[in-house]
Amino acid sequence: MNVKPYVSDEAKKSQVSRMFNRIAPWYDFLNHFLSLGIDHSWRKQAVELLGKGPFPAILDLATGTADLALTVHRHFPESQITGVDIAAGMLDLGRKKIKRSNLSHQIVLLEGDSENLRFADEQFDAVTVAFGVRNFENLDRGLAEACRVLRPDGRFLVLEFSRPTHWLFAFFFNGYFQYVLPLIGRFTSKDPGAYQYLYTSVQAFPSGEAFMAVLEKNGFRPIHCKTLTFGICTAYLATR
Repeated sequence: MNVKPYVSDEAKKSQVSRMFNRIAPWYDFLNHFLSLGIDHSWRKQAVELLGKGPFPAILDLATGTADLALTVHRHFPESQITGVDIAAGMLDLGRKKIKRSNLSHQIVLLEGDSENLRFADEQFDAVTVAFGVRNFENLDRGLAEACRVLRPDGRFLVLEFSRPTHWLFAFFFNGYFQYVLPLIGRFTSKDPGAYQYLYTSVQAFPSGEAFMAVLEKNGFRPIHCKTLTFGICTAYLATR
């Protein structure tokens, strides 16, 4: 899978970083507006799959503006959370949210590449990622890195868009993602390509059992796969 945001020979990783830096000022608003606020519930339900913990050290990959990191903190307030992302513009917004919540001592955001992590082996008790693995340039490498930094029996949580299976819901979902989102993106973020990419990348990404098999190939033991809102997105839980 090598779907890119823009028609260019530039590497996918560079394009993804540029895309998110461009749309960063509108990212949170559009996420919540275009999902009708359901994205908050998706993150909450996904984090609940992790169980009771404890998870002293948690890594949040492709953390963006830190929405998942903040959700994780609400469930595990004693955990030290580190977020990593390649888009500096998204991290700046995330740090502001964390500072407003007086959580700078517990949630630290770092600019970095999820496919080439600067952490030691087996450093984290849990690794999470929401709507980020789809953007990896090399999916296998990104997952292998997540496995490397996770301690034995540590938990890996992935929340990602998927394709609805019911034909009627899929019809409306595909129309909304393919035509409505890029149109709204054109008049808000000024980057309709970013929201066209959302549709094409979801279509190309393995979901359900197919993604569970990819997890297993990269060193994880899949535990559970939970579809949310008629399959618009899916939460995956695995362990090392």
